[in-house]
Amino acid sequence: MKITVFGATGGTGTHVVGQALAAGHDVTAVVRGATRPEVPADSRLYVAEAPLGDPDALVPLVTGRDAVISALGARGRGPTTVCADGARSITTAMRTAGGGRLVVVSASGAHTTGDGPATRLLVKPMLRRMLRHQFADMLAMEEVVRCSGLDWTIVLPPRLTNGAPTGKPVRSRVGGNVRGGFTIARADLAEFLLLAAADPGLVHTSVSVAHG
Repeated sequence: MKITVFGATGGTGTHVVGQALAAGHDVTAVVRGATRPEVPADSRLYVAEAPLGDPDALVPLVTGRDAVISALGARGRGPTTVCADGARSITTAMRTAGGGRLVVVSASGAHTTGDGPATRLLVKPMLRRMLRHQFADMLAMEEVVRCSGLDWTIVLPPRLTNGAPTGKPVRSRVGGNVRGGFTIARADLAEFLLLAAADPGLVHTSVSVAHG
């Protein structure tokens, strides 16, 4: 596949780029500065520095792609609109380019459907207070994506951990959170994102993921 990755230098995005290259895909990694993804040099990797606020600049980077994956995320806990603004630019550029497959990362913490009583009534209220700006941004992004007219999938992970792929099974659930799933490794999330990008059964769905 030909894949464009936004947020390519972040914790999840770097794994997406590396795993996509290892699987033989051609990857365009979109970055917001001079930093490159920390992956081995590969002739199938093209790194593009582009302003996320300019949809016209993104059109060449999403044209003719089999899938676009956005792993954009905010740094810190202050007010932010990076996810929603990025989604607006990406979806606008993709519509200009003729549409296509879009997979974005949000967060299961912003939702309670499928959660057990303790998580729904105790854990999530505290989490929403701590991460209110990030969750508001992600929910706004989700709405942009749902209204985009594209072949979208929203992936909802819980707390992300670092390190190599765990080899643990990834549980998933469409339309609700994975009950009892509190963490997932970024490397394992990246693997699921690539699988989702090639799965027509996940078009127009929000799917929660977590380790078993």
